[in-house]
Amino acid sequence: MTDTVDPTTRVAWLSIAGDADTWRSIGLTVDTDGTIPLHGTALRIVDDPAGSGIVGWGMSADQPDGPSQIDGLPTEWVEPTEPLWAAHDIAATGLDHVVVLTDSIERTSGAIHKATGCELKRIRDLGSMRQGFHRIGRGGLIVELVERPELDVDTTDFWGLVVDVDDLDVVYERLGPDRIGAPKNAVQPGRRIATIRDTVGLGTAVALMDARADS
Repeated sequence: MTDTVDPTTRVAWLSIAGDADTWRSIGLTVDTDGTIPLHGTALRIVDDPAGSGIVGWGMSADQPDGPSQIDGLPTEWVEPTEPLWAAHDIAATGLDHVVVLTDSIERTSGAIHKATGCELKRIRDLGSMRQGFHRIGRGGLIVELVERPELDVDTTDFWGLVVDVDDLDVVYERLGPDRIGAPKNAVQPGRRIATIRDTVGLGTAVALMDARADS
C-alpha cells in the first residue's frame, strides 16, 4: 500500500459467519447471495465452518490496494459500487457502528488510520476499559474500539454491531421478549437500544437502536 490515502474509503460490508434464515427470523431481508442490504454498509452472511461471528470486512475505495489485514482484522478491498438497499420488516435503515475489541487502542487506531486515512476522533476512559472512535469515510460507519486490559497481547477481534431501526417499540412488539431485551436508554443522547438475545443464534452480538434524529 502506498502512503497516499484515498479519501473515498468506506466500509462496504461486514462478513458474518452464520445462517441466512436465522437473520431473516429477526425481520431482516437477506438476498440469495447472503447480502443484507443496508444504507452505507451492508452485511454479508457467509458459510465459514472455521469461523464464527464477524469474520472480516470489505473496504470500498477508488484505489483498492490496501492491506489484507488491518491489525489482524481480515480486510478485502474493492472498487466503489452502487449503494445497496432493501426494505426490511423491522424497518432497519443502516448500521450505526461496529465494535472491535483490542488490547491497545493506539496500535489498532494507528493501523486503521494508516489503511483508511480516517483519524481517531476521541478516546473515552471508563476506568476498567477505554473506548476509541473512528468514522470510516464521510458519514460512514463508526468503528468503536474497546480496549480491555485482560486481553492477550496483540489481540484484535470484531465483537458485535448495532443496527438502526425506525421504531424500536414496534420491533420489540414484533420479536417479543424471548428474542430481544427491553429497550433502554443508550449512551447516545436521546436514543434507545435493545439487544438481540444470544439464544436467537446470530453468532455475534447484535443490538438495535432508534435511528438518529437527523437521519
